[in-house]
Amino acid sequence: PSCFGYPLSIFFIIINEFCERFSYYGMRAVLILYFKYFLQWDDNLSTAIYHTFVALCYLTPILGALIADSWLGKFKTIFTLSIVYTIGQAVMSVSSINDLTDHNWDGSPDNVSVHVALSMTGLILIALGTGGIKPCVSAFGGDQFEDDQEKQRTRFFSIFYLSINAGSLLSTIITPILRAQECGIHSKQRCYPLAFGVPAALMAVALVVFIIGSRMYKKVQPQGNIMTQVSKCIGFAIKNRFRHRSKEFPKREHWLDWASEKYDKRLIAQTKMVLKVLFLYIPLPMFWALFDQQGSRWTLQATTMDGNFVAIQIQPDQMQTVNPILIILMVPVVDALVYPLIKKCKINFTPLRKITVGMFLASLAFVAAALVQVQIDKTLPVFPAAGQSQIKVINLGTDNATVWFEPQIQSVNVTSMESTAYMTFETSQLLSLKVTSGNKITSQLIKLSEGNRYTLGVKNNATDIVAELLFDNVTSKPEEGNNLIRFINNLPDTINITMGDTSFGTLASLSASNYNLFPGGREDKITAIINSMPCSVTSKALGFGSAYTIVINKCSGAILDVTYSEDIPPNTVHMAWQIPQYFILTCAEVVFSVTGLEFSYSQAPSNMKAVLQAGWLLTVAVGNIIVLIVAGASKLSEQWAEYVLFAALLLAVCIIFAIMAYFYTYIDPNEIEAQLDEEEKQVKKDQDVYEKQAEADSQM
Repeated sequence: PSCFGYPLSIFFIIINEFCERFSYYGMRAVLILYFKYFLQWDDNLSTAIYHTFVALCYLTPILGALIADSWLGKFKTIFTLSIVYTIGQAVMSVSSINDLTDHNWDGSPDNVSVHVALSMTGLILIALGTGGIKPCVSAFGGDQFEDDQEKQRTRFFSIFYLSINAGSLLSTIITPILRAQECGIHSKQRCYPLAFGVPAALMAVALVVFIIGSRMYKKVQPQGNIMTQVSKCIGFAIKNRFRHRSKEFPKREHWLDWASEKYDKRLIAQTKMVLKVLFLYIPLPMFWALFDQQGSRWTLQATTMDGNFVAIQIQPDQMQTVNPILIILMVPVVDALVYPLIKKCKINFTPLRKITVGMFLASLAFVAAALVQVQIDKTLPVFPAAGQSQIKVINLGTDNATVWFEPQIQSVNVTSMESTAYMTFETSQLLSLKVTSGNKITSQLIKLSEGNRYTLGVKNNATDIVAELLFDNVTSKPEEGNNLIRFINNLPDTINITMGDTSFGTLASLSASNYNLFPGGREDKITAIINSMPCSVTSKALGFGSAYTIVINKCSGAILDVTYSEDIPPNTVHMAWQIPQYFILTCAEVVFSVTGLEFSYSQAPSNMKAVLQAGWLLTVAVGNIIVLIVAGASKLSEQWAEYVLFAALLLAVCIIFAIMAYFYTYIDPNEIEAQLDEEEKQVKKDQDVYEKQAEADSQM
């Protein structure tokens, strides 16, 4: 059955692909944040595991291609591995349920190793599934067309590519929204089970849709795998060359010609064509090493930025949607406008030149990311290192105060109702404090623990000076753009404080509450109950990723008078600053990725297109392994320096590739194959003539 001249079966394949890509990209969008905030891994381990997973997803296609071509056929391979894939997604969803091991109901899992084990099992099954079906689905779609439907087949591949990007775009918008919800039986936490559960459901839908179309599919039987033949041919040539390495054997034109004793001329010629392209692939992984960091390093970069876009609050993992949005917009623009313009300017923009430009642009994108990182770093607070402590002073009194840090380290003046920034001291050298305010003076010995922050509250009372040292148990910026808030009661009475829905409990005079976490970008109502009388005020906008100490000074006419002391400044660099780096990287992807696939397809003999597709996917896997090696070996403490390192590495590789491309000569596989056909015909003709001649001779 057909529809608009297309086989009806391809619609099932396109819907299946859309759901599968939604499932994969949706899960991948929140993965790095799941590692960091749920499993509590640091940035480097999260990045390492993320790229290991992506590398696995691009290594398994070779396995999928082998199974499909030599054993099960494409249909059965897709069906079987989709089941594995769906189970993997379901396991992933279960692994992120906090209540699974949260027996004391405090909101964090008591046994993280159970969650880690389940997550890793889920990710391995997903990598097997998504990688295994990757080389089969598009080829299976291509199989549905007859030989005279060349035009429809070409259009199918365009629609297929569009469905991939549509699935990826929708899921990258939706799953971060689901993740940002709060859910849980006992304690409300970020909703990872839902963010992983929806992709799992879509994978199940993909599987069902694929099975429904089963009767309509044209199922080509497995032909035997060309990859194994190519590998055997190369192996035999190397072995044979090694065996005949002495001077008495004449050299051959190409080292692969040493396989001619066992393999026919056609296979050797085709293998030469494939190896020529695979040799060009050697520098390409470096591009993917940078490209795939959108989902890891760039998402982590977004968590330290301000995501307030006027009416909407953007989640850090939603910034990845910029890439598919730009792809959908730019592919037609580049094809219809940019390339024809370049052609008009009489510039010969060959595929290999396009790939070189793509690599250069990706390098530029990382320079842009480094510039943004430098700006972010300027806003990040400096926390005490080993052997150091930090103190800030808040003057809660009506007189100015001076604090001496002794013995003779430094002194600081603090005006009434103001606070200082944090000052850093060598812990072992700071032994005591002396405070003067008005005509009063007080001294006290102190013992600080290293690596921590403290706040010194100073108040000049009618009779004496009160100097209260508070322990600030915050030594990192609040994650995900949340804010930390605590209160100091500067009233003579005991008060009860709430902010929004959060109660800070009862506070005695001149005491401080613990810090509580609030979502970023909100203004909440602060209410203090003083002698059974409520007194309230709406807080100022506290931004994203900040920490504040709010001092309650007095209540007049049911209006609360408060002052704010900034403990950690809010994120001030806006997420919109990431758009230029995403734009440059997407330009790079358009000229690199689309061209690379087209180039591989055009330079490969007809029966070896799959070998080169596998080679292309392998460059992605190797790229992700490079991230692990570079990030692990570089030991750079500054994130911007790591971006610059990647940019420099890609630039160097880009120059090497440009030199290789300069010496590459384009071939027409069809022409070479036609020539081989001609030669084979000639050999057969000569053989017939020889046989007839031999027959005639024997009759004489």
